[in-house]
Amino acid sequence: MNYRFQNLLGAPYRGGNVVVVNNTLLVSPVGNRVSVTDLSKSETLTLPCQSSTNLRRIAASPDGIFLLAIDEKNRCLFINLRRRVVLHRITFKHPVSTAKFSPDGQLIAVAAGKLLQIWRSPGFRKEFFPFELVKTFADCNDKITALDWSPDSNFILAGSKDLTVRLFCLKKLKSYSKPFLFLGHRDAIVGCFFGIDKKTNKVLRVYTISRDGAIFSWGYRGGDGKFDGGGLQEISEPESPGTPEQNFDGNLAVEKRKDVDGKNGTLDDESDFLLHRLKWELMKKDYFMQAPAKLTACDYHTGLNMLVVGFSNGVFGLYQMPDFVCIHLLSISREKITTAVFNDLGNWLTFGCAKLGQLLVWEWKSESYILKQQGHYFDVNCLAYSPDSQLLATGADDNKVKVWTVSSGCCFVTFSEHTNAVTALHFMASNHCLLSASLDGTVRAWDLFRYRNFRTFITPTSKQFVSLAADQSGEVICAGTLDSFEIYVWSMKTGRLLDVLSGHEGPVHGLMFSPTNAILASSSWDKTVRLWDVFEGKGAVETFSHTHDVLTLVYRPDGKQLACSTLDGLIHFWDPLEGLLMYTIEGRRDIAGGRLMTDRRSAANSTTGKCFTTLCYSADGSYILAGGSSKYICMYDVADQVLLRRFQITHNLSLDGVLDFLNSKNMTEAGPLELIDDDNSDTEEGVEKQTQSKLAYDLPGSMPNHGRPIIRTKCLRIAPTGRNWAAATTEGVLVYSMDDSFIFDPTDLDIDVTPEAVDAALNDGQPKRALILSLRLNEDALIKKCIIAVSPAEVPAVASSVPFKHLQRLLEALAHLLENCPHLEFVLRWCQELCRVHGPSIQHNSRNLLPALKSLQKAITRSHQDLADTCSSNEYMLQYLCSTSHKR
Repeated sequence: MNYRFQNLLGAPYRGGNVVVVNNTLLVSPVGNRVSVTDLSKSETLTLPCQSSTNLRRIAASPDGIFLLAIDEKNRCLFINLRRRVVLHRITFKHPVSTAKFSPDGQLIAVAAGKLLQIWRSPGFRKEFFPFELVKTFADCNDKITALDWSPDSNFILAGSKDLTVRLFCLKKLKSYSKPFLFLGHRDAIVGCFFGIDKKTNKVLRVYTISRDGAIFSWGYRGGDGKFDGGGLQEISEPESPGTPEQNFDGNLAVEKRKDVDGKNGTLDDESDFLLHRLKWELMKKDYFMQAPAKLTACDYHTGLNMLVVGFSNGVFGLYQMPDFVCIHLLSISREKITTAVFNDLGNWLTFGCAKLGQLLVWEWKSESYILKQQGHYFDVNCLAYSPDSQLLATGADDNKVKVWTVSSGCCFVTFSEHTNAVTALHFMASNHCLLSASLDGTVRAWDLFRYRNFRTFITPTSKQFVSLAADQSGEVICAGTLDSFEIYVWSMKTGRLLDVLSGHEGPVHGLMFSPTNAILASSSWDKTVRLWDVFEGKGAVETFSHTHDVLTLVYRPDGKQLACSTLDGLIHFWDPLEGLLMYTIEGRRDIAGGRLMTDRRSAANSTTGKCFTTLCYSADGSYILAGGSSKYICMYDVADQVLLRRFQITHNLSLDGVLDFLNSKNMTEAGPLELIDDDNSDTEEGVEKQTQSKLAYDLPGSMPNHGRPIIRTKCLRIAPTGRNWAAATTEGVLVYSMDDSFIFDPTDLDIDVTPEAVDAALNDGQPKRALILSLRLNEDALIKKCIIAVSPAEVPAVASSVPFKHLQRLLEALAHLLENCPHLEFVLRWCQELCRVHGPSIQHNSRNLLPALKSLQKAITRSHQDLADTCSSNEYMLQYLCSTSHKR
């Protein structure tokens, strides 16, 4: 199966800065990947490219084509956003704190430690070394924390942790020897910006902002001795004298010379800016009233002349400059705001909170949210697809249940009534009811219409539930326990406890009803799999014994096979009707990989994690997915018991267990170097290295690796359509889908089967022959072209002439057309005729055709929902028009 990575759910934002591209595209780092959110369509997509570690900073070009992504190891990816591919790579020698493209997109300013490096943007050029270092400034005494370009791309403001802001010039002028310094701040610089005149596009002011909440407005004094600041009057000498005037020799003295223009204080050109660089003086000084909170993020919009700031207590402020008029001062969180940014038009504000995984887009004029996404606070434990494959539910250790739209990648509802970790989820057949089991001793039923908890199933004494199942009719709910080793049975209609199934001697971690009858299968750590007849009340019907603990089980969709995994790394396949072991798959070597930092043995010799903790059959039951405490997910062919493919879920070295071989240079007398916490706790920019580790594991003695996340797969689920599958991993919820790109896979190729022959048949008025040839060629574009070319009157005849072996491919093409073409009635007629002609064959071979039929059902259901809303609104409009016409 040709699956590829599609999206990453569960954590929209984990740290670092965010950028807004083309006014509506929100680009944010998610671990070692980049997520792109279309604010106009409310769709989120994660780029397939990965960095080696968590991303620290990102920067986008002004035209929105290129993206610069820099990780914790100073490795940089130069990405084409539109094509979603990596064009170039480079590694910087110093830690990068910030980076920014010039307004013309030709240069990139990179703050590498104390150095300010100017690189030429590589663009689409194919070169051996595309990045060209233009200039390096080494005047700062500490790490650079903020950058801003002038509109002409000739000057750069650089704020540093040494409490100063420097003005650098890129032009090579003899009179220019040292940068101009803006002094007076008492804490590290968070932001520095050029104030631009809207009409002339000239620089009028410079704003510098420090972490203690101080903002300085620097004005430019003209030759007449007055400040040129758009009506501002000259103020008295401030408490901090600012930058002393100095001559070009570096001596602290006031230089007496003639003014260039004598009157005007604006910046006419670059030389005027340079010669008047000594006349920048402090015009105004103010403090944001949020003490003792620290200012952690800020952004300035030159067009609106507005400033937004975020604080460590979750409060943000919006100010009109240069008079510091407060427009909004609101609280959006209790945690630190790590990023704040304007969009291009300035009407939307984007805020990010790394500790909560929260990303907010707020329109300040209407005071309403455009986007509000928050991922799971802790690891995701369980997944569940809806029967129509359009929704995906996730449950996590943060006691929350979230429901996501698979197509858009956005969460539209969050249930937080559970008081402990959510361990199991199950969608009912009605598609509008979701069940969840938790360690708090409750099983809850959620209404996806009204978004409420309409039923809660409890036990006489408190238990911890770890597994969940419901029969096909939806009348009986079963849940397995962790502590009492029992299975509880409730009635869905009344909520009453019907029965308690006893017999297991270990935690019941696997529970599933047969898809074809009322037999319940359960697996336990007592090395057994038991079958129960719940409705007859006969107890355990049959018991399958194993030599090791049984970790999970799953039924094949047709109910004729049962698969379970054991602690020794084997997958056992049973015939539940005959009670016979059909065959086994040994997967210890397949899933093995990755060495933890605390492991004393190599990855090849280690015995930990070499077993499967989650299994999932495909829609047709031909292959099975298996995952566990490893960086791999294995796909096996069930009939031949062979490994088809192995997916590596991440290449992120910030997680433990990704590397197969550890570097001996990182081993010290005190243990592994990465386990020694020598990070500065005062981290106000970029990704906090301990953000993820301090979420759940920063407790004494909780984990031997100080809470560094270990890569693992907790749950696997394949969509009923078979087109995509999801994995709950340490990185989040990874969604893989079928590769829709063209793959040359002909089913019945001959010398006469060519695209030219298909076009010739269409031109000769032979739609039957053209469709058969396109199906034999198995090219998606030609199949759809031939379907559309058939006239409505000829649809019954052409549908009856299609051989059954090509029916599955034709149904897949119709499902795709139903979602993407405007000919709704025409495509539905095709579906109707195919079902009428090939009805008995479809029913007889339903197992093989199940993925295509599910895709067709999904497309029809979506079209029906869209048409139902449109028709109902039109009906009310027509009733209103008719009533008004009668009144007249």
